[in-house]
Amino acid sequence: MRIATLQFSPRLGEVAANFSRAESLLMREEREGQLENIDLLVLPELAFAGYNHPSLAAIAPYLEPTAAGPSTRWAARTAKRLKCTVAVGYPEAAEEGNYNTIFDRHITAETGTIAYNSLVFVNSSGDVVAHYRKSFLYYTDETWAQEGQGFWAGVLPIGGKGQQVKAAAGICMDINPYRFEAPWTAYEFANHAREARARVVVLSMAWLTRLSAEEVSSSQAMVPDQDTVNYWVERLRPLFGPQGAQTEAIVICANRAGEEGVSPRIGEVRYAGSSCVMGMTRGDQIRIWDILGRAQEGILLVDTDKAPAYSVSIKGSEAQDVTDDAAEIGGS
Repeated sequence: MRIATLQFSPRLGEVAANFSRAESLLMREEREGQLENIDLLVLPELAFAGYNHPSLAAIAPYLEPTAAGPSTRWAARTAKRLKCTVAVGYPEAAEEGNYNTIFDRHITAETGTIAYNSLVFVNSSGDVVAHYRKSFLYYTDETWAQEGQGFWAGVLPIGGKGQQVKAAAGICMDINPYRFEAPWTAYEFANHAREARARVVVLSMAWLTRLSAEEVSSSQAMVPDQDTVNYWVERLRPLFGPQGAQTEAIVICANRAGEEGVSPRIGEVRYAGSSCVMGMTRGDQIRIWDILGRAQEGILLVDTDKAPAYSVSIKGSEAQDVTDDAAEIGGS
């Protein structure tokens, strides 16, 4: 399977400029013939609206109708052009919803708008084939979004031929313990993906980093945020080790890069980049086909029928290191 992620640094609320930036990055690879015969393209969470919106009023101008707005139309055009399946995160304005969070009543009473942090999948014919609403909300999401109705899993048509593949999908915070209050070992999302027997696990992300501005500067831009990658691995633990399935799950972590000012709750908003494609199965080795840098913009393209660039050795309860054939690039 040929899988691509588009990692870039969208600017908050500058939707038209973000579409243009995504197109330029894709076109650069298309001109080189690199995107021929890809099966799946995954974009980050809230890819074109930006993430750090402080309230429902702030994000309201960028809300899109369910699977019918600018992000979905972009995905449909791109999917038909590249003859692949496209997944893109967007802010959804829905006509109806559930009331699962303490913020729902406040949001609905104040504006009448029901909003979700959502992910839409479009097939190579341009048709919407799956839709998911983020279930575990991060602090920023809680100011404007409602919880979704549960993690998604199903059969997803992938690629130009519409190969039917068991898949699961989540958005960023979904892989964490619920509200950071559930037990660490509940592994809600990872257990969901394992129980669904997902062959492909799609994670659309706007994952933050604790690295300083200097550490994501140009001199370090191409280096992955190793702590972040190790954390993702740990949060997906039910997919590997002695409890993992015999059939490998291909996990796509499609993150964004860049900075978005300051959030009252979390301080400086800086993203980890480090998009990667991993293979997880029963045993003590995790395959990583490739990883982008912490501030790198561009396309990560991997072929899962080929050998991965790196491997992670799992010893005891932690990922010990990430190595290729030549040298260690990091450790936990």
